Amino acid sequence: MSIKLEQARAIVSAALEKGREMGLNPLTVAVLDAGGHLVSFGREDGSSTLRPQIATAKAATALALGLSSRAVAAMAADRPAFVASFGAIAPQGIVPAAGGLLVIGPDDTVIGAVGVTGDLSDNDEACALAGIAAAGLATKE
Repeated sequence: MSIKLEQARAIVSAALEKGREMGLNPLTVAVLDAGGHLVSFGREDGSSTLRPQIATAKAATALALGLSSRAVAAMAADRPAFVASFGAIAPQGIVPAAGGLLVIGPDDTVIGAVGVTGDLSDNDEACALAGIAAAGLATKE
């Protein structure tokens, strides 16, 4: 099973709305399916030029290692060479910073991932969580 377009669109919409509610900088949101392919994307006016790649890489980071990008950041602190080595083999990049979360389907399997960027990483993650919840889905650390 993989994330559906309707679910991905709901995540993007709710994540952007949460950012506006919190008064954050312009956000960019990418939702990938379980295979790492882009399903839905949103970029607010005023987002800087590299934000699409960062949002996609945060989501891809979660998929690549089966952990949130926040957990990968903690891993990078303990094993920087190990995490840095992924950059050369990860086609969408690795971004070890909060804001990339796995999306879990009703049968408790990974159906995709979301990446949010544009503000402080903790705020990005809060918006990703809001998007996932609004779509009626769950995440895991």
